[in-house]
Amino acid sequence: MNRVVPLKKGSSLGNLVKDEQQKPDDDLRTRLHAMETKIRRMKEQRNSFNEDARRAADSRNALQEQSKEIRESIKEKLDEQKKVRDQAQICKARRDEIQKQIRELINQNRGRKDEAKGTKSVVIQLSEIINEIEKIENTMMTDGRLILETENKLLKKLKVLISKRDKLMPAVKDFEAINIDIGDMDGSIKLLKSEADKAHQEMIDFHKQADLIWDDVKPMLAERDFLRAEADRFHLAYVASRESANEVHENMKELIGQVNEIRDEIKAAEEERMKVIRDHNQSVKDALKLPSEDEGMADSLASQLINSGSLTLGGVLTGDSKSSVSKKMNGKKQSRKLRTTRGKK
Repeated sequence: MNRVVPLKKGSSLGNLVKDEQQKPDDDLRTRLHAMETKIRRMKEQRNSFNEDARRAADSRNALQEQSKEIRESIKEKLDEQKKVRDQAQICKARRDEIQKQIRELINQNRGRKDEAKGTKSVVIQLSEIINEIEKIENTMMTDGRLILETENKLLKKLKVLISKRDKLMPAVKDFEAINIDIGDMDGSIKLLKSEADKAHQEMIDFHKQADLIWDDVKPMLAERDFLRAEADRFHLAYVASRESANEVHENMKELIGQVNEIRDEIKAAEEERMKVIRDHNQSVKDALKLPSEDEGMADSLASQLINSGSLTLGGVLTGDSKSSVSKKMNGKKQSRKLRTTRGKK
């Protein structure tokens, strides 16, 4: 069995191997250790930034969810307030229409006429048309002196008035106007004034109700703004932490590349050192081999003996063959003498 013999202390190769064993790339390994330690610290720092970003994102999302609920509540309140304001506008329009009727009645009562056509309110126009329709119907029912031609004229006029009345009715109905008695101007004016005051008070009440709703909305708006500001603050913290984590990660990638290069250098040096040791051990083995263990030497000797013609099977020499033949011949003669002796007896 082959055996590896260590180098002598004074040999040059032995000194080289010993020096490399005592100092196996100390500088590279020292740098590698320092860089790996730095990478671990950077990894912990990056994870810390990522954790800060995660906490900031969770806080931001929770605040945004609260802000969403507040916004929905605000929207409901504002929708309710808008409905109340709309009711107030309806009351205001009704009041304004009644006041317009009052002014027209006052002008009619004083004998004034509007210079411009079509300035009368729809309520006044409707009241006048209804009053005229009633007069015509009453005349046709009670006046027996009407001739056929006059009655036909009244019927035609009645149809026109009824058509106008039907057109004005929807507009008047929108304002829920009061029927006015043209014959009693003072009473109609007083009635309209009371209705106008009522509509005005309803308008004020609706506005007060809307103001109360707004009072409820104002703290909700303040809370919404606060939540939004806090969410924005946490979002900025999240972005900053993520940017810091990404920056550390990029630096880690660069440092890891340098670490891999150093490891490759150490690995190459280790492989070179192992190759030197293997080559040396092989040379020692080759130097200590016996001739019988050296296959190359055995093949060379066998080739030489075969070429010289002095080698026979079994390894017997020529002299050995001749001595063997002579011994055989001598043996045969002795046996024959023994047989002759036995015959004489």
